[in-house]
Amino acid sequence: MLIVAGYLRVTDRDHYLERCREVVELARSAPGCLDYSLGADLVEPDRVNIFERWTTREAVETFRGNGPGADLSARIVAADVREYECGDE
Repeated sequence: MLIVAGYLRVTDRDHYLERCREVVELARSAPGCLDYSLGADLVEPDRVNIFERWTTREAVETFRGNGPGADLSARIVAADVREYECGDE
């Protein structure tokens, strides 16, 4: 199992999260996705918290493809996102 966790710093967080709604829906229906969540941080107004859980690295890489679109990428100011390999559930 692969866990992806961390945070992004973004401009216009509300717009960023609204644009991510479709990404979250697609991820949750993707083969190998066990959980996928993005959310506004309760303390820091420019922070988006990330948590993903996948069955395999191949599953997450297949889903990611080329990454976020230009509009979303342009809004990311900084990121600290890491991957953790875990044993099976």
